[in-house]
Amino acid sequence: MTARSLRSGEDAEDADEFDVEEALALVKEDNGAAHRAPVPPGRAPEPHAQHKATPWTEARATAARAARAVTRSARRAPVSVRLEDALGLTLAAPLDALTDLPSFNTSAMDGWAVAGPGPWAVRDEGVLAGHAEPAPLTDGEAARIATGARIPPDTTAVLRSEHGQTDEKGRLHATREVVHGQDIRPRGQECRSGDQLLPPGALVTPAVLGLAAAAGYDTLAAVPRPRVEVLVLGDELLTEGAPRDGLIRDALGPMLPPWLRALGAEVTAVRRLGDSAAALHKAITRSDADVIVTTGGTAAGPVDHVHPVLGRIGAELLVDGVKVRPGHPMLLARTKEHQHLVGLPGNPLAAVSGLLTLAEPLLRTLAARPAPEPYTLPLRDEAHGHPYDTRLVPVVLRGDSAVPLHYNGPAMLRGIAAADALAVVPPGGARPGQEAELLDLPWASAGIGVCFT
Repeated sequence: MTARSLRSGEDAEDADEFDVEEALALVKEDNGAAHRAPVPPGRAPEPHAQHKATPWTEARATAARAARAVTRSARRAPVSVRLEDALGLTLAAPLDALTDLPSFNTSAMDGWAVAGPGPWAVRDEGVLAGHAEPAPLTDGEAARIATGARIPPDTTAVLRSEHGQTDEKGRLHATREVVHGQDIRPRGQECRSGDQLLPPGALVTPAVLGLAAAAGYDTLAAVPRPRVEVLVLGDELLTEGAPRDGLIRDALGPMLPPWLRALGAEVTAVRRLGDSAAALHKAITRSDADVIVTTGGTAAGPVDHVHPVLGRIGAELLVDGVKVRPGHPMLLARTKEHQHLVGLPGNPLAAVSGLLTLAEPLLRTLAARPAPEPYTLPLRDEAHGHPYDTRLVPVVLRGDSAVPLHYNGPAMLRGIAAADALAVVPPGGARPGQEAELLDLPWASAGIGVCFT
């Protein structure tokens, strides 16, 4: 097998079944830039001689650090956003109550406001929500009241509709004991004006929108979404119809935008450039996005233009290859002071690996979202590993265990489409019952990008 027997060497670099003899035939370093000296027969390759790429955990940390370097700049200054546009953003300031909640004593139930012991004479006029404060009650008096209505002054309790009945003279009687203050929500029960309801950094969920509205807000101070531009590379890609004549369907163009939105980004454009160094150079240098995401072209084949273009514009390579399978030809570069480029491999599952390795920590930090709490589950079945790289394997969650899925090759999406998470398999693999760290997929964990966009 030669490096060009598969597109740009990416499939060869990401092959699931690692074979030492086959690996020795590859002439590229894992960073896709230099040639490798052959290893004498009968001697296993040294990991460090074969791999100059960044370890997986270190690559993720590097992406987060890169984002932190720009989060305090004017470009990332908080913005004032109307409530209807704030869903999925992160609060940039405390959410302090602008009023007492509730702002007046209110009825928690439909029924009667009563004063003193019963039986009670019932007023002709009831009390409805949204009306001015009613007249005070006197002892022995009751008034029909609706849920959410203001409590008349001097009310003792609210008697629920199902707990009261009237006699032939129209007097109200309780069918069970009336406790002082029952079913009355006192002013300030939930909060007092000025109380902090949520701290900065809280994610704006539908419930947060409701709380903000109840507390008197029309707008929220939020961290702006990082703006992302997607550049799809490859002359072999079709945008419609079945694969034909050596051409294949573009899977990443439809997949990446919603996935990036799930990571907190605003996708400003998806551009299909083909295999053109000039078009790639023009697109990168003219982009004003916070993050550029490219697909394919990160290896060292004749049409892999990402590295040469980044070198031409003087970009700083922060991560140039990651010790992870699939997807290790991924990269992270600083293209401008406040702009980064994430280069994803062209194979679909390898691109997913790049999303979770580099794009997720970068975008999460830019959006000021908290890092998810890491967790592990035992694997129900064996997960084959790579001799010296981390491997990301699609799994489904079944009870208290994770089940590795088939169809997990670098060019395959069948496994990830059915998955709940990706298992982080250490070098050498994992045996049945072994605990593995899991990376949740946004839709499988009720993620923000699915229900909020």
